Amino acid sequence: MTPDNCTMHFNFIIVGFSNFPSLQMYFILFFFLSYMTTLMANLFLITLITFSTLLVTPMYFFLCNLAFLDITYTSVTSPRLICVFIMAFSTMSHLECTIQYTFFVAFTSVEYFLLTVMSYDRYMAVCRPLHYHMVLNKRFCRLASFIIWLSGFIFSIPISVTTSQNVYCSSNVINHFFCDIAVLLELSSTNTASTQNIILFEGALFLTTCFLPTVVSYVFIINTVSKIKSLSGKHKAFSTCASHLITVILFYSVIFTLYMMPRASLTQNQRKLISVLFSIVIPMLNPLVYSLRNKDVMRAFRMVKRHSTLF
Repeated sequence: MTPDNCTMHFNFIIVGFSNFPSLQMYFILFFFLSYMTTLMANLFLITLITFSTLLVTPMYFFLCNLAFLDITYTSVTSPRLICVFIMAFSTMSHLECTIQYTFFVAFTSVEYFLLTVMSYDRYMAVCRPLHYHMVLNKRFCRLASFIIWLSGFIFSIPISVTTSQNVYCSSNVINHFFCDIAVLLELSSTNTASTQNIILFEGALFLTTCFLPTVVSYVFIINTVSKIKSLSGKHKAFSTCASHLITVILFYSVIFTLYMMPRASLTQNQRKLISVLFSIVIPMLNPLVYSLRNKDVMRAFRMVKRHSTLF
């Protein structure tokens, strides 16, 4: 059916997890608690970093950015997902869908760049500690943060513009819990080659400018740590990178599984579950990983707690 002689759909129906009716109440409880935990944990981390005199290094400046990103990232999908469960299905206009996937792509792009800069921060801290504060000064951190957030939204514009021009005739049912680009391209009745080419181009760009530099940074870090003679020294050096490394592994593992593997290798339900991990669970776990595995954060928390008990 060509776009010229079809009945176009101007609204989308988000299926969510309605094919599991017996689990709806458990889903609602899980996603609501996950969203609240993400908000409170990341807001707490931002507040602690902002007001603690112990957490003034570049690492915590970028960690504060990551915490804010996790809040905005999960807020793109979680509130709508909760509505999907409550209402059994959810109707979204073409404009609402466009706004949702625009922000989703933007925040995903921001995370690429942010994790890369954080890996550079860890490289400087472990491999070139004498130059750490000279290179990663306040000006560098603020400029890098501005460029990261601006670049994320710039990279989302081409995909958003081309996808918003698609026409949907055959079906308007999105078998997902948000407006995922991959699903929208499958539903489109128009040629999606331009959007797919942009996605491939940006994917290659992220691979060369984000993933590879991150891998190279950790190759240098591991090489430097291996040269440290004392076991305690090795543990101390690598412990400063462990939290970031966990976040990087989780992020890229999910990205590769969702968008690099052939679509036939996973069922739609499997893709939805992995997307839940990516957009809801990881933002909830990030502040816990960085807090529980970080002695400085725990020390700052104890100082705040001790100070509060005096009043």
